[in-house]
Amino acid sequence: MVIVHERVLQSGGGLCYGSSAGVGCLVGGVASGLVGWSLASRNLLVKRNNVFYDRASWQNTQPHHFSVSSKCENSVITKVKKGNTLKRYGNLFSKISHKQNILNAHNKAKKGKSEYSAVKYVEANLTSCIDEINEELENRTYETSDYEIDTRIERGKEREIYKLPYFKDRIVHHAILQVIEPILSETYIKDTYQSIKGRGVHKAKDRLKEFLKDTENTKYCLKIDIKKYYPNVDNTVLKTLIRKKIKCKDTLNLVDEIIDSTKGLPIGNYTSQTFGNYYLSYFDHWIKENKKIRYYIRYADDMVFLLDNKEDLHELKKDIDKYLYENLKLTLKENWQVFPTEIRGIDFLGFRFFHKYTMLRNSIKKAYMKVIKSIKKRGATLQNINSVMAYYGWLKASDSYNLLRATVSLIVKKFYFLCSKLKIKNPLDKIVLVPKKNINSFGNFQPSLF
Repeated sequence: MVIVHERVLQSGGGLCYGSSAGVGCLVGGVASGLVGWSLASRNLLVKRNNVFYDRASWQNTQPHHFSVSSKCENSVITKVKKGNTLKRYGNLFSKISHKQNILNAHNKAKKGKSEYSAVKYVEANLTSCIDEINEELENRTYETSDYEIDTRIERGKEREIYKLPYFKDRIVHHAILQVIEPILSETYIKDTYQSIKGRGVHKAKDRLKEFLKDTENTKYCLKIDIKKYYPNVDNTVLKTLIRKKIKCKDTLNLVDEIIDSTKGLPIGNYTSQTFGNYYLSYFDHWIKENKKIRYYIRYADDMVFLLDNKEDLHELKKDIDKYLYENLKLTLKENWQVFPTEIRGIDFLGFRFFHKYTMLRNSIKKAYMKVIKSIKKRGATLQNINSVMAYYGWLKASDSYNLLRATVSLIVKKFYFLCSKLKIKNPLDKIVLVPKKNINSFGNFQPSLF
C-alpha cells in the first residue's frame, strides 16, 4: 500500500510520467471490497486526520486507500507495508522468472559461500546459468532435484538435514521468496519472531521483557512447542493456506512442486522457515483476536502465553490442542508447562526471564564455563577467544555481570599474552568492569563497550 504525503492532491496530472498521468493513476478500494474508481479532472483529494478523501464526499468519513502507479514521483509517494490478511495476489510468475530476479537471487544465495565449487561454476558461467534457469521456469519444466539427506545429532536431538544443489534449486528458492515472502509476511502479527527481517532473538527477548513489566497480568505462564514441527507440517494444509494469499496459477504450481518434493518442511531448504512461519500465522491471529490473549509471543514453534491465573491457561491449552489438531494436523509435545512466572522463570530463547531480571539458561552457562576452564588449564587460542566473545554477547544481553566479572579475571592475563604474541587487539580490553559495590543482589548491571 502507498499513501500520498500532500495536503491536497490534484488528479488532473503531474503525478505520473507519460500519457498515463492524471485520471486512472489512482485506483483504490472502499470498505471491504475493492472498487475501481477515477476522479474527475479537477476533483481534489483532501487530507483529514492523516487520511485522504475526495473533496465531494470526505464528510462521509469513508477513507480511500490508494494503490499508485510505480512510475509516480518518489518525492510525493512513500511505500507503506500494511498487514492485509484478505487480499490475494496474482500475476507473480513473470516476476519470479525474470532474469534480473534470478540474478538477484544468485547474488543473495551466494553470500558466505564464495568458496563453494557450485558458486564458482555459476560465477564463471553466469549468463548461461541465468538463462537456463529462466528457460526452465518459463517453459514450466523446473523440477526439484534429488535431496541429499544427512542425519545429525544436535543438542541431543536427531535431525535429518536436507540438502539441494546450489544450481539450480537454491537459486530458484531465493527467486521465489523474493517475490512471495513479502506477501506471506503480511499475515504475521507483531509478536512472531525468527527468520523475519528485523525480528531476531534480541527483539523477541526485549518484547517478552516488556510483557513482564505488567506483573499483575503475567503471574502465570503457559509454555508449549510443537512435536516435530517441520516434518509434521501437512503438505495439503500448507498449500491451502498459501492459496489464501496467492492466486497466480503458475506460481502456485511452482510452489506446490517444491512443497510436494518431500513430506513436511525439509530442514535445510531455504523456503522451509518462511513456510513454517506462515503455517502458524493464522493460529497467531486466532490467539490474539479470538482468544484475546494479549501477552503471547512465538519464536518458530516455541510459544509463551502469560495470564494472571493458571486456570485460564489450562483451559487455553485445551483449546490450542483442538485448534492445532483440527486445523493444522499438529500436536504439542508432552513437556508443556503451566507455572508461576516469578518462581521458576520462563526458559525461552536461551534465557530465563523473571519479572525484574533475566538470567542465562543453565546449559549456556555450563558451556561458557567449560570454555573458561579450558583456557585456564591449556591457555588461550584464537578459537577460544572467539568463543568467549560469542558468549559475551549472551552475558551482555542478560543480568549476568557477576558471572562475567568472576570469569574475565581468570583469563585476562592469558588473553593478553596471546594477543601480544600475535600482535592483535585484545577484545577483553573493551569490557568495562565496575566495582562490585555497584552491583545489586541480582547482579543486575550491564557492562558496556567503548
